[in-house]
Amino acid sequence: MGLAVFTHKSGRAGGIFLYAAHFRAAHFRAARFRAAHFFRGACLLLLVVACLALSPVSFAADAPLAVTSYKMAGDATKMRIVMNFDREPDVKWFLLRGPHRLVVDLPSTRFAIKSKDVKARGLVRSVRYGDLGERVSRLILTGKGPFAVDRFDVLKNDDGNGYRIAIDMSAASVREFDAALANQALTTSSTVSSDKGGRVGTGPVSNPGHRFTVIIDPGHGGIDGGAEGMNGTVEKNVTLAFATELRDKLAAVGKYDVFMTRETDQFLRLDDRVRIARQHEADLLISIHADTIRVKGLRGATVYTVSDKASDPEAQALADRENLSDQFAGMEIKDDNKEVTDILIDLIRRETHSFSMSFAQTLVGQLSTSVGLINNPQRSASFKVLKAPDVPSVLVELGYLSNAKDEAQLLSADWRSKAAQSITNAIALFASAKAGARTGG
Repeated sequence: MGLAVFTHKSGRAGGIFLYAAHFRAAHFRAARFRAAHFFRGACLLLLVVACLALSPVSFAADAPLAVTSYKMAGDATKMRIVMNFDREPDVKWFLLRGPHRLVVDLPSTRFAIKSKDVKARGLVRSVRYGDLGERVSRLILTGKGPFAVDRFDVLKNDDGNGYRIAIDMSAASVREFDAALANQALTTSSTVSSDKGGRVGTGPVSNPGHRFTVIIDPGHGGIDGGAEGMNGTVEKNVTLAFATELRDKLAAVGKYDVFMTRETDQFLRLDDRVRIARQHEADLLISIHADTIRVKGLRGATVYTVSDKASDPEAQALADRENLSDQFAGMEIKDDNKEVTDILIDLIRRETHSFSMSFAQTLVGQLSTSVGLINNPQRSASFKVLKAPDVPSVLVELGYLSNAKDEAQLLSADWRSKAAQSITNAIALFASAKAGARTGG
């Protein structure tokens, strides 16, 4: 191919060089265009690839949260609830009363929960959950009366797969629940876990308007009849009749708030009896019983306090029998709670045990002047009903239904009145001494 020769307007030849320059510029512009086109194409391709890579994440973020499991464990005094999630939940929780409830709000959630896992048990009366609309789901735990939320934690699972919510609840008084509600109102309608130091065992000390409160616990009831006497007397009826007599005498004094764990022939689990005492911030729990024993000649009243080690084989045998009460309704709860190591709670237990021992001594002294007592009438064993950490508690065996004379006494209105008066006198002495200890008098 030849080259065209251009003549410069000056008349000089040299247009070939100008043509060559134009040619090189055009070639460069074409190369730049192809490079820019390639770059734009590559960027578009990378953007498409990035979108494809990120779309599962975006889809997962938009998908409902999933509850993969739900578990409850504990009894009527303390419960733990654990919910597992496929990813970290954004949680808001708050309290409501009428009835006492814990409400947990979640983003839109799919609840893959087995019906048996949400069956009412222990401190939890019912569990409800569902979708509220507007991409909000809700779980509602209704308690058996007031409770405290000791902990509410969102935790990453140890195996790295998903998250869990762990909730610890314990029976509390109406005053304590209302205090948590008041705190909730000050923290934008949500609340935080209460500190054990400000909650456990404060009772009347931090509540000047509180009157000395006595819980009377008539042993057994309902399908659990308890012991049966030689002439067919049933323990559950004896304990209820005596508890009613004692309640009326204490009410007549006018200085106490008095409650009974049962006022009719109904079955109550042992932990429910403890829960009732704690929810009333009781200063004293008296559990009333009338057992039988193989030694027919043995008779008289006995006062028991709680102890990990029984004072004698007879006390251990009695505790074993009384602790089996829950099996009558197929509701036995294994005592699998870990030993409490918190120093404050340990101190409260010690103080409570000291008060229990003090009242037991006073009660034995008062009963000795009016009713017969067995030898060594102050004994101890591991009774479940006496294990509230912050409520001084005693179990009173009024006598033995296996002894004909004791059985006749237990059915006597005069004897019941006399014995109930002795217990009322002991309570008056104990309440006065406890008030003096608090004021330093």
